[in-house]
Amino acid sequence: MFNKPLAGIKILDLTHMLSGPYGTMLLADMGADVIKVEPRQGEGTRKLLASDPNNSLDGFGAYFITLNRNKRSIAIDLKKQQGKELFYQLVKNADVVVSNFGPGVPERLGIDYPTLRQYNERIITCTITGFGSEGPGANRPAFDQVAQAFGGGMSITGTDPQTPIRAGIPIGDLGGGMFAVMGIQAALLERVQSGKGQHVDISMLDCQISMLNYMATMHFLSNEDPYPIGNGHFVHVPYNSYQTQDGHIILAVITDNFWQNLKTVVQLPEFDDAKYDTQPGRFADKAMIDTRLNALFATNTNSYWIERLEQARIPCAPVNKLSDALNDRQVRHRNMVVDIFHPNGKKTQAPGNPIKLSRTHEDSFSPAPLVGQNTDAILADELGFPQDCIDALRRDQIIA
Repeated sequence: MFNKPLAGIKILDLTHMLSGPYGTMLLADMGADVIKVEPRQGEGTRKLLASDPNNSLDGFGAYFITLNRNKRSIAIDLKKQQGKELFYQLVKNADVVVSNFGPGVPERLGIDYPTLRQYNERIITCTITGFGSEGPGANRPAFDQVAQAFGGGMSITGTDPQTPIRAGIPIGDLGGGMFAVMGIQAALLERVQSGKGQHVDISMLDCQISMLNYMATMHFLSNEDPYPIGNGHFVHVPYNSYQTQDGHIILAVITDNFWQNLKTVVQLPEFDDAKYDTQPGRFADKAMIDTRLNALFATNTNSYWIERLEQARIPCAPVNKLSDALNDRQVRHRNMVVDIFHPNGKKTQAPGNPIKLSRTHEDSFSPAPLVGQNTDAILADELGFPQDCIDALRRDQIIA
């Protein structure tokens, strides 16, 4: 924790499920002291896959053991006034409070920004919700696929307009967590100048709209709705996935020079027509080009074609299964597969930290905590509570 960029930043993490915990995991990986504030029985994500023999480790499911590494846990009953007062004392020494409850819940619990700034004017709060904290649709319930569908991305994913497909990874939830990290770090930087905190309002729908990027601009220019085109491209040819003897590969020929290089590899006489030397000619005969490449690539293996395409400096890749991707030499070289631990010492593996800094980059991953594992230490170290006071709070069922 000593050689990480966010060392010294203290975050109170009230999140659950995926979007919030993913954001606070990234902050914890970068050195923030993330204190997971849970109900006395633990937050609900602890139960996901916890009893699945293939996807758990001694009662920790894949969700929880991954998303809560590098965090500490304190278990407080925030529905009791004494528990809420205890939380407010923690806020006085904190930098950030993060939650991903539904709209209105922070206000009902008394953990919203107007309330917390009364205890610490430097506090930064961040909420991650499906549709934001205000507006005509703010109160809609939302999970990952709701955000993907509402945000338009599903309508351009897949092979035809009649069969919308969500992204294979939960980009609705993950996008919310990533943008939360950006917003929190921006607020921390601004606080250096102003000395004051503020609220960071992250909407999963907003994030999905932002990631439409140039495709949204194309819509405004053309006044047309784009449609799904599978793994092809609306400009570049050949740009698609192709079946081989043992899998699939992709090509991304986005310049005319790449096309010339491809011709030397595939040696297909029909590709020698001069009209294909520029993009318009190739695009006009896209179906023929893809058909001929599919037939050719089916005659040999992924590794055979990847080796020859890479030698010709053609953008290409195998369509990796997770086992292929996670064991790739480049992925391993970048320390993107790391050991993560159960508190009992048993371990598994998970993706590492993708943010690589040249001077303050230490990769270390402490275990996801047991429920309230650090309650006594946090109350003693952060608030100076003596042990008899901590014992009394436990007897009164304020902490666990």
